[in-house]
Amino acid sequence: MPPVHSFQALAFPENVPLRALSALFPHAVRGTHELRVTLPEGGTLFLYPFGVVVFQDVDPAAREAQLEALRKAEPRLSGPGTVEDLVVREDAGAAPGMSGGVLVADRLTEARAGIIALTVAQSAAMEYYETIVESMFERTRRLVERLEQRGTTPVRTRPLHRFIGEAVGTRNEVLSVLHLLDKPDAAWDDPAMDAIYADLRDEFDLGDRFNALELKLRAVQEALELVLDVSRDRRLVLLEATIVVLIVLELALSLLR
Repeated sequence: MPPVHSFQALAFPENVPLRALSALFPHAVRGTHELRVTLPEGGTLFLYPFGVVVFQDVDPAAREAQLEALRKAEPRLSGPGTVEDLVVREDAGAAPGMSGGVLVADRLTEARAGIIALTVAQSAAMEYYETIVESMFERTRRLVERLEQRGTTPVRTRPLHRFIGEAVGTRNEVLSVLHLLDKPDAAWDDPAMDAIYADLRDEFDLGDRFNALELKLRAVQEALELVLDVSRDRRLVLLEATIVVLIVLELALSLLR
């Protein structure tokens, strides 16, 4: 029976620098974008600085034990996240690529495993960002609906400032993390893996999802800036009205005196 491998990625809310992760696993092999740890109980652990952990061929009990140890050592690797799974089957006699939701390859080398783990990690991270951006998009929609129905916005601009800062920060984080969607260097040197990588991108729909995320974030940012401009104009009108009232009051007091 052809060997079958499992990859499971878990994306967490916080990014963790590779330097901090290196301290947890002093014997890890450091790559360009990840740490690779060979576990004593079998299997491989991949750690990415954008808050994603990928397990290759690690049984559930060992996986949970590793996650518990990670959460204790690094609190940023905790909290609710998203999960992405992929099954890989080695079969030299079958055509490489995706087949029935399973990735088929003639053989699974360390370099190929790294490419697969990175792709699954990117998909898990993107799913997490999609949840955040959808929530921000909904909040923005409510603000715009209020502007449409009432023709005005809240006088307080500080919450809007914070919201805009959150949107800009999320957009920068998405762009900085998902720029890794560029083809890994190892794929250039392996024609078979190059084709498999293309199938993986199509399976997880990485390109279209990234474009949709960027468009939504840009729409959120532009809408918030519009709402903020309207709110500022309202504050200016209130300020001018207050000045006029004070001038009239001063004139009235002068006449009374």
